Amino acid sequence: MSEEPKNETAPAAEDKKADKPDPVDDLKTTRHTLGDLAYTATTGRIVFHEEVTEDDKFNGRKPKAEVSITYYTLDDADVTERPVTFAFNGGPGSSSIWLHMGLLGPRRVDSGDAGNLTPPPYGLLDNEETLLRHTDLVFIDPISTGWSRAVEGGNPRDYHGFTKDIESVSEIIRLWTTRNNRWLSPKFLIGESYGGTRGAGIAEYLLTRFGLALNGVMFIAPAFNMETLFHTSRSDLPGPLFLPMYAATAHYHGLHPDRELDDLVAEARAYADEYRAVLAKGQNLDPAERAAAVAKVASLAGVSEDYVDAANLRLEHTRFYAELLRHKRLVTGRLDTRFTGPADHYTYEKMPYDPFLIGTDGPYTAALQHYVRTELEYENEHVYERLSRAVHPWSYKEFEGEAVDVIGKLGNAMRLNPYMKVHVAMGRYDGGVPVEAIEYTLDHLEIPLDARANVETKTYPAGHMMYVHEPSRLAQSADLADFVQRASARG
Repeated sequence: MSEEPKNETAPAAEDKKADKPDPVDDLKTTRHTLGDLAYTATTGRIVFHEEVTEDDKFNGRKPKAEVSITYYTLDDADVTERPVTFAFNGGPGSSSIWLHMGLLGPRRVDSGDAGNLTPPPYGLLDNEETLLRHTDLVFIDPISTGWSRAVEGGNPRDYHGFTKDIESVSEIIRLWTTRNNRWLSPKFLIGESYGGTRGAGIAEYLLTRFGLALNGVMFIAPAFNMETLFHTSRSDLPGPLFLPMYAATAHYHGLHPDRELDDLVAEARAYADEYRAVLAKGQNLDPAERAAAVAKVASLAGVSEDYVDAANLRLEHTRFYAELLRHKRLVTGRLDTRFTGPADHYTYEKMPYDPFLIGTDGPYTAALQHYVRTELEYENEHVYERLSRAVHPWSYKEFEGEAVDVIGKLGNAMRLNPYMKVHVAMGRYDGGVPVEAIEYTLDHLEIPLDARANVETKTYPAGHMMYVHEPSRLAQSADLADFVQRASARG
């Protein structure tokens, strides 16, 4: 009787997988000038490793992801004097394209602004105000954003959550600092939106895990405390904190023709405590007091009393952006409420899309794709994930039963490193992270009274990405340069 034929397929496949080499860094370096600024640009992907322990035995450092990164260094600089800034956006799920091509890098997108967007095919401009004049720049795309991907066979979901995100981006910062001999350089972070959530965590983690102390952290429209930003049945914080922004938005769109913006916003801010007290009474609110509150909120926010009454005095923000200009057959932006756009119909309860995101995505994407290939000479045919939905649902398991709030981590970083300075930029028309929500959270920063001088805030007449507004971009660029110079000063 003949033997059964052996199946060699599975072992061969396993051997092939075992023989596959580990991924290696994929980087391209080019040299450039911008006026008298001579610098080197490096872009591509670096391999992210983690130490692995199996059965209580150390099994070495294993590759887990390839992380896309772009960095700019000034030629012939003294690395003990030259600052370096690590930059990232938020999301979660956002690449660093926005800070890179809109505000900080040596080249920037020609996108236009609210009411005057640049038509396709868009364009690229020299950024004479680039922060590279004052600090080297390292732009990081967290795992599953940009060209960052888990290694073949790896699980990207391992990094789609609060703690692992902080740890992985921090490791990239540690690795870059070590490879480039920058431990004695003044060091900074800059994070936008959820990049503020991430940045507060990284500032603490870098110090407590690696002993890497920062000179400063720059936050752009930071999401520190989610309870202030999203309406829930258990919190009355967002309504009063969003009201000044609602009033400013109504003013911008011509619904307060006889009012000065600053006076209107001041009135809305002054009403906040009373508004919060009204909401706190719930069903015990006196009918006359309720009617007065309805009238007040409606007059400030620029919507009808019937709408405020039907909303039970709680103007949820994505509903407000659908309602405010319904009579004009328009919806407003969320991340920048100066932006407007049409819809297919106007019976939506919530905004059907964000005109700001739609208006800026095309210009930024085209600019980056062209710039990376033609000027930085890097080729990668994978999709560059600007705003990836693949990271959701994002894990906040560390905050089960409580609001996501990182102000404690920022406070701890500042207490442990009393030399660390903090700069916070805010947009008056930011309908995602309003000025007053940020200020409320900063007021609860638990640091010594004399350390309050280490925190500075700036407000600009634009939205979440305030730098799409040219006067704000120029002012903000100068403010960031000034902050880096002051915070870098030795002694």
